[in-house]
Amino acid sequence: MALALYHDTAETAAVLTAEIGTLRRQRHAVILAHNYEYGEIQDLADYVGDSLGMAQYAAQSAAPVLVVCGVHFMAETSAILSPEKTVLIPDPEAGCSLAASIDAAQLRAWKAEHPGAVVVSYVNTTAEVKAESDYCCTSGNAERVIRAIPDAKEILFLPDMFLGSYLRQITGRTMHLWAGECHVHAAIQPALVERQRAALPGAELLIHPECGCVSSTLHYLATGKLSAAGTHILSTEGMIRHAAASASTQFVVATEIGVLHRMRKANPTKAFLPVDESISCKYMKLITLAKVRDSLRDLTHVVTVEPELAARARTAIERMIAL
Repeated sequence: MALALYHDTAETAAVLTAEIGTLRRQRHAVILAHNYEYGEIQDLADYVGDSLGMAQYAAQSAAPVLVVCGVHFMAETSAILSPEKTVLIPDPEAGCSLAASIDAAQLRAWKAEHPGAVVVSYVNTTAEVKAESDYCCTSGNAERVIRAIPDAKEILFLPDMFLGSYLRQITGRTMHLWAGECHVHAAIQPALVERQRAALPGAELLIHPECGCVSSTLHYLATGKLSAAGTHILSTEGMIRHAAASASTQFVVATEIGVLHRMRKANPTKAFLPVDESISCKYMKLITLAKVRDSLRDLTHVVTVEPELAARARTAIERMIAL
């Protein structure tokens, strides 16, 4: 079942979708949607996935126009990897609380306190912060990036303290963590998880490593208070792959509710329930069908990154991809 997340009528949505289809053909554009977008946006996109997957798809596409249905740093990443293309974001106000938690000046000051440290930045960062980093990572490949760094090296991990805490526990590495958080994932607290597990004891629990409940979940797993058999800490793409392969028919999903649309669409015979209906990103939900139509029609809200800055940021991204 689709999530009823905004208020266009079915008739209005159908008209807007048809207009977008016409404009997409006229502009020779591709539309990229993040997993947290409205179901209606995901359904019309050429690609749906995480931020890095969006940028990689865009870079491999021959389309001259890219419409990034996500938040601003995602459009920046596409502009970094596809500098020859026109990159549009339907609403320039679609920001990210996690990306906003650190800027380049703060990172430079932090690096000065730890000379020689390797800087690993989660992809949810601005181009300026990526340019000051040694590696980027996603939740799906962060462990691989950390393990690729020589043991003797000190690591500065930013900006997500929950993902960083999780990585520090599972790798045993010495890591300094920036105290940043996603306002959505920080709201997923142990009490919410415990309440849903109690209500649905037979369901598998899928948790994103960015969530505020991760540290307590690892503790509960270690002490046996939480069943390891039914609990999985996974990236968004990992959740989707696991749900498709699992014999279970019911899942509690501890991440932003937009991903439930894709899960339900891919697995119509299985039930996917949010850890709480309130776990929704207000920035992602700024992107609507009408704004996608307007951006394509008028070529508005173009996102660019200055070439020298883009070149420096691209190095951190390419080091991650090389792993």
